[in-house]
Amino acid sequence: QVQLVESGGGLVQAGGSLRLSCAASGITFSMYGIGWYRQAPGKQRELVASIISSGGTTNYADSVKGRFTISRDNAKNTVYLQMNVLRPEDTAVYYCRAGGFGFVYWGQGTQVTVSS
Repeated sequence: QVQLVESGGGLVQAGGSLRLSCAASGITFSMYGIGWYRQAPGKQRELVASIISSGGTTNYADSVKGRFTISRDNAKNTVYLQMNVLRPEDTAVYYCRAGGFGFVYWGQGTQVTVSS
């Protein structure tokens, strides 16, 4: 059974930082690309950051470039999203997604709330 479990969300003041984690099980984690997505109330889910299986290439949405960093530890089957200089508009449920070999898996999400 494949599981992606996000953690690390919470309430933080604007300008603060959070580090999200996504722990995977049931897949050969090192062979999957991982994306962090977010969905704010009333808005579509959007891609925030992604990282390829080896970790050598990352991509970011323009809105988070320079503030967020995605990384992975394949030995721990975990992907991280370091979020700095958080803004109220970063408030959303954050999801991790694993994709590869025609399969897509989603986690249950973790809430991030940034107060002004």
